[in-house]
Amino acid sequence: MASSGSAARTAADAGVGVRIQRLRLDRGMTQRQLAEPVYTAAYISTLESGRVRPSETALRHLAERLGVSPDELATGRPTHLATELHLRLTDARQLLWSGAAAEAADAVRDVVATAEEHGLDEERANGLIALGDCALDLGELIEARDSYEAAEELLAGEPLPRRAAAVRGRAVAHLLAGELRYACYLLESAIEELNRSGLHDPDALVLLHSAAIAPYMDMGAYARAAQSAEFALSLAPGVSDPALVARMHRGVARAMIAEGRSAEADASLSKAEELYRQLQIRTELAHCHWMRGYVRAQDGDLEAAESELRTAREMLASGRAQLFTAQVEVELADVLRRRGRREEAADLLARTLDALGAGLGPERGAVHAAGAHRLLGLIAEEDGAVEDAERHYCEALSLLENSGAAGDLADICRLLGDLLRREGRIEAALDAYRTGLGHRAAPGTTTLGPGPVQPPLSSF
Repeated sequence: MASSGSAARTAADAGVGVRIQRLRLDRGMTQRQLAEPVYTAAYISTLESGRVRPSETALRHLAERLGVSPDELATGRPTHLATELHLRLTDARQLLWSGAAAEAADAVRDVVATAEEHGLDEERANGLIALGDCALDLGELIEARDSYEAAEELLAGEPLPRRAAAVRGRAVAHLLAGELRYACYLLESAIEELNRSGLHDPDALVLLHSAAIAPYMDMGAYARAAQSAEFALSLAPGVSDPALVARMHRGVARAMIAEGRSAEADASLSKAEELYRQLQIRTELAHCHWMRGYVRAQDGDLEAAESELRTAREMLASGRAQLFTAQVEVELADVLRRRGRREEAADLLARTLDALGAGLGPERGAVHAAGAHRLLGLIAEEDGAVEDAERHYCEALSLLENSGAAGDLADICRLLGDLLRREGRIEAALDAYRTGLGHRAAPGTTTLGPGPVQPPLSSF
């Protein structure tokens, strides 16, 4: 019985022979014409039958006679295919940045399929990362996670900086699914690995630290979010990718807002917006409007906040970015409530919950749905509908219980406890408060315990 290795060689020999015969016939050449003046027609016949494989010298001779490169003849891979796929992937990313995520995903799938067909693992991995990015914008979190994992598998033998984009993407997919602690675990593990191995790559570190800010904030780990923000800012001068720098500034702004540094947050957002406009990245520009709306709301400028959030919502909805649109709508509803337009806010939240339930499913958008129920509870309280308020708070708790969003959970427990206490249900109120305290017992920790140790900046 032939070994697997000899079987593979036989298949490869047959593949080369088939290509030689096909190209020869396409060019109207006989076996003798192809062979001359160095080889014989009989030799060409044995090659085309797959009985032998041409030597490197013979391969170069035949490729020259047939008008193709030796690599294309040996592998069947068209010349410059890798370059062509890179260009196609760049065009697909431009589609994604313009807000056409579905169309971009179709283009990327073609790139991935072609790369797989011709054994171009690097191009296939790049395509899978881009496919994951498209899926994130579309709210397809399972497809996003699977794409990033497949890219990581293809790049398993590569240094971590090469895999950083896939790790970051997978962490974001888990974050959007409400799995905050696991998102932190992925990012912190990668940062620790970079530091242990001495691979202090600025691009990779900024990418990972910027991504860590959001789950840290959602978990209430504000000090750790600020640490990642400061570290990313210190590394920014060494980063070559302007889109990465812009994303970093957007993430840093969120951490600064939590520290009450609104002016610095606004400056970071301005830098991000300028870069996104230069790069014509519409989706990320929408996120800047969203963050600026949040800053305005924190400063009490509710009219400006509403304007920024409506702009972000329009831009994201036009690109069918369902999860991000839902997040913006929850924040917009909060602004409307604070402006005294409770009925309008409640209608918007009801539509958001319908979209989350019908289009995304319970495993996607649970944190955002909980935010909507929290606001509906507040509106119900303000309208004197105590039973409705309690129902919404309990629904929010149910959605958040497995998310790791400690800050959100504690806030809901406080609201529910206060409501029950005012109703004279003291024991139930105490239970709610205890639940909230339990989730806040260890603020600022993740599944890894202490945050990742940073290398000295002088090493960069």
